[in-house]
Amino acid sequence: MKPNDPKDDLHRYLKAAREAIIWKLDGLSEYDVRRPLTPTGTNLLGLVKHLASVELGYFGPTFGRPHNESLPWHEEDSEPNSDMWAPADESREDILSLYYRAWAHADATIEALPLDAMGHVAWWGDDGDVTLQRIMLHMTAETNRHAGHADIVRELIDGKVGMRETNSNMDGGDEAWYQEYWNRLEASAKEAQAKPS
Repeated sequence: MKPNDPKDDLHRYLKAAREAIIWKLDGLSEYDVRRPLTPTGTNLLGLVKHLASVELGYFGPTFGRPHNESLPWHEEDSEPNSDMWAPADESREDILSLYYRAWAHADATIEALPLDAMGHVAWWGDDGDVTLQRIMLHMTAETNRHAGHADIVRELIDGKVGMRETNSNMDGGDEAWYQEYWNRLEASAKEAQAKPS
């Protein structure tokens, strides 16, 4: 049995998380990929834009590898959260293309450097000295965190769920099974709320 290569393992998990994010946009209208579905404005295309931006930062300047992308939403005078949504003049194709370029830049950094290569995350202040391994772990965790957000947003839009198109990773059954399950959970929550403290 061949031992796993830690760098390849980390890279594989990062790639899987990226692909899960992109899959959540498949088949949706311009409105649905952009519309806010939480009180804080969480939306699918904004998640992609944010992830593209942070991947460029973590795998670019952190390791002295400039990415040469224009990210106006990171300028000092930009509106707060402007990396978390897409105005109408930013196309889905532009944002997806930026994300794919971020992947390519990050992948080149990952290929070029050993796991123990040192970098510095300027926006982390005094805790900014990092290794490539730490950044790969951090970016995989961040991408998976936002993939979870995307799962919920997509389910709210059209009911589609799952880890990827070929693997729903969901227990249970059909729509009727889930409606009965939801009803049971709702009844249990109300029963717990009604119990005296």
